[in-house]
Amino acid sequence: MSTLLTPTPGQPIGPFYGYALPFDGGDELVPPRSPGAIRFHGTVTDGDGTPVPDVMLEIWQADADGTISREPGSLKRDGWTFTGWGRGPTDDAGDFSFTTVEPGPVRPDHAAFIMVTVFGRGLLNRLFTRAYVPGPALETDRLLQSVPADRRHTLIAERDEQGLRFDIRLQGDDETVFLAYPGV
Repeated sequence: MSTLLTPTPGQPIGPFYGYALPFDGGDELVPPRSPGAIRFHGTVTDGDGTPVPDVMLEIWQADADGTISREPGSLKRDGWTFTGWGRGPTDDAGDFSFTTVEPGPVRPDHAAFIMVTVFGRGLLNRLFTRAYVPGPALETDRLLQSVPADRRHTLIAERDEQGLRFDIRLQGDDETVFLAYPGV
């Protein structure tokens, strides 16, 4: 016997992130005054350019040497183990901020990047993107070069006095390029 199932969203619709998912220190991959600590920050906006206040972001990244951590303990920070993963919300102005280190490239032929996942009200499934670190390796990174030239800038973070700024536009003009992964 066959049963027809109704499709359901890939995640519940919020907003509920402020009390359900963030955890103490989730946005601090390294303590703020650690040697080499930078601020990875930006603003999430909708198609009209209006800041989105109830978004949750997760980031994954390599350490400064390009090593992908295999250490457990992402949800319980110990103050010295770099796990390469963080979670944090946007504030009322749509701004987010993580304290981390600038990642190194995981292979010589790849540009360094921070993987970003966006969860939010109105999104039936999470969105994936990359925030590339500015540098000469951008010219040879295969994934970045596969994106149309006029859209690549939406994947490249900008250096500022605090570290790296990466703004995310969910739709419309200058929409951030979002990635699809088979099976996800």
